Amino acid sequence: MIRSELIQKIADDNPHLYQRDVERIVNTIFEEIINAMSRGDRVELRGFGAFSVKKRDGRTGRNPRTGEAVDVEEKHVPFFKTGKLLRDRLNGK
Repeated sequence: MIRSELIQKIADDNPHLYQRDVERIVNTIFEEIINAMSRGDRVELRGFGAFSVKKRDGRTGRNPRTGEAVDVEEKHVPFFKTGKLLRDRLNGK
């Protein structure tokens, strides 16, 4: 499902809301998750999962074409851990 499909589904399930308002709500939720993660905070949605940021240390990598050693800087990457309810649903429980 993509963002526009999510917005359409919520708008269809809630006919009392205008689609532009639903779009604003969904965008605000995503922006708040992004802002929290950029501050290094953890975002937990009960039953769904938790978003967090993990730090990857710098390392020496290899250029696949030339085999030359390349320094890879440390970086922060998003991480998602599924909640119990989501895992159970995916496994048919």
